[in-house]
Amino acid sequence: MATLNPSKFDVTPEQQASIPRFMYQQLTFKPEAITDIDLKGKTAIVTGSNTGVGFETARQLLDLGVSKLILAVRNEEKGAAAKVKLSEGRGLPKDGTGTTIEVWKLDLSDYDTVVSFAARAEKELSTLDIAILNAGVLSLSQSFNKNTGHDEVIQVNYLSTALLTILLLPVFKSKRASQSGPSRMSIVSSEVAGWTNFKESKPLPSSILGALDDKSAKVDMTDRMMVSKLLQHFFLVELAKIVPASLVQINAVSPGTVYGTEFDRDRTGLSGAIFQVMKKRLANPPPVGARMITDAAVRHGEDVHGEFLSFQKMVPSV
Repeated sequence: MATLNPSKFDVTPEQQASIPRFMYQQLTFKPEAITDIDLKGKTAIVTGSNTGVGFETARQLLDLGVSKLILAVRNEEKGAAAKVKLSEGRGLPKDGTGTTIEVWKLDLSDYDTVVSFAARAEKELSTLDIAILNAGVLSLSQSFNKNTGHDEVIQVNYLSTALLTILLLPVFKSKRASQSGPSRMSIVSSEVAGWTNFKESKPLPSSILGALDDKSAKVDMTDRMMVSKLLQHFFLVELAKIVPASLVQINAVSPGTVYGTEFDRDRTGLSGAIFQVMKKRLANPPPVGARMITDAAVRHGEDVHGEFLSFQKMVPSV
């Protein structure tokens, strides 16, 4: 666990993990739109960008003038539809000049596509200035990845996201000389990392993954998603210790509670409809939640390397 520097934060870890505090901020905080950044000449990747906050983050990067935008999606047909929507009214040139939007396949359930995606980035991109790792899942019932045997929520939200992060590091390094400054990477996470009781760690097993993959265990899937976000935070803290901010500035960020996304697409029927009505009373629409992701990805520097941003402010992560 990281050793916190109290001077960096105006809240304690216990205060940050308070659910009433989160609810108050969710209801009262109005995320600032990002308008004072020029991304002309920059290349950005956004995973899970065909819908929800990923889509809206991609739109905001285009509004800031990003020159090349990679929509990294599991379903290329949906990615192509998102590209059409993002292109509307922009007059994007068809001759390859100016801003370009490309759709690349990335399925976080399949390690092979993660490896192929990173290799393609190395081969085809001249720079890689921004990477926003947004793709994630929340399942109502437990399933196990057919290729790895791991719990699917842990597979997508943590293991494959961590693998993609690691594989992109040499890409950042190879492109650094062509860029005016370090790259930026934001992993989309959540305040719920501080809400889990992480029962699988008590007592500490010989293998955390083994405990999470126990097919005989009774699992609260909401808590399992929280665990996946906590593991993201642990990963980020350790990664930032060995990756210099002069190469890539890495942080985690929460978009807060957002309605109208596919993150909780498994909630269907009457209960799902009731849940969505209740969520709308608390949550922000995707364009507003995306402001917090865009802020983390483009407005901060070395001060947030290895840190977590909540409601556009650096807070304790673990």
